[in-house]
Amino acid sequence: MSGIYLHIPFCKKACHYCNFHFSTSMRHADKMIAAIYAELQLRKMEAQRPVETIYFGGGTPSVLSKEHIVGMLDQVHQHYDVIQSPEITLEANPDDLTLEYMQALQEAGINRLSIGIQSFHDSELNLMNRAHNASQALSSVTLAKKEFDNVSIDLLFGNPNTTLDDWKRNLDHALQLEVPHISSYALTLEPKTALERFVDKGVVSLLDENVVEAQFHHLVDTLTQAGYDHYELSSFGKPGYHSQNNTGYWQGKTYLGIGPSAHGFDGNQRYWNVSNNASYMQQITKGELPQTIEKLSVVDIFNESIMIGLRASWGVSLQAMENKLGLRYRQHLEDQAKRFMDEGLLHIENNALKTTRKGAFLADGISAELFLIDWLGASP
Repeated sequence: MSGIYLHIPFCKKACHYCNFHFSTSMRHADKMIAAIYAELQLRKMEAQRPVETIYFGGGTPSVLSKEHIVGMLDQVHQHYDVIQSPEITLEANPDDLTLEYMQALQEAGINRLSIGIQSFHDSELNLMNRAHNASQALSSVTLAKKEFDNVSIDLLFGNPNTTLDDWKRNLDHALQLEVPHISSYALTLEPKTALERFVDKGVVSLLDENVVEAQFHHLVDTLTQAGYDHYELSSFGKPGYHSQNNTGYWQGKTYLGIGPSAHGFDGNQRYWNVSNNASYMQQITKGELPQTIEKLSVVDIFNESIMIGLRASWGVSLQAMENKLGLRYRQHLEDQAKRFMDEGLLHIENNALKTTRKGAFLADGISAELFLIDWLGASP
């Protein structure tokens, strides 16, 4: 195993764009943490390899107390073989990051902070319904850098009413803070969110796709010129500061997903836990794993290799595709990719299929068009 992901299903507020699993009530937090302890114990026999990364995601893990964080890490170290210096990341909101809390996190063993900034503009933060303001965004990162060497921030582009100049100012703030890692995502309209309702009612309008693409290209150009490696579609890290946790996902390493709605992968099959706090705790209390399991088919492996590979800087290894699935699948991919290569969206470099600068923004759409629907059969 390369990693353990712990899903913390609590938030102070519901962000208007978010469709992740969470609750804004902390009433059953202690019971939930106890259930997470129990799941860690139930899954310990699934660990085949040493744990290299531990990731607290959510939700908002920083709403938890130091005692909760320490307790979960103690359970991991008690039941799993953890390498000597694992990467241990905690996602945090700026408004939670007091000096005292960050020092407590360090004492607990957290060595990487991922701060959900999203924007340095109050107008954008208000539209998103974020719990923090622009002043807290700036001060939290400044304070975090004094306590942690490895700090990442999240930024959203493509927000309604956001101009390219607005986005440039966001990036200027980020660069002035000199954080070693930035994750940046395009705002997407997710089902059953407040943002979707606002758009349906005409309260806000999404940006034109060309404007969003221009913001993406400015992001890539600005950060690469500033010395960041663009190692995955949404990820930019200074050398030595790439996210080991996320890189493990993209490289197909195994990981355990712990907590309600968490996903896991053992190399052959994926599972996901029930996205309901009460059901999760009830089943765990009975000693049952509240999971749905999906064994990956040849078609799944082919499609996931494309989806992950085209997002990553290393691309889709054609030789690995042939070794894993056979020559017929490699040839099929090369044949289907040709039209995108003719359009200047894909290219082959070092025996790997990669997006070009022009094609990077369209990576997910290109992947979808390359997906298989049915099995091709064994290679001749």
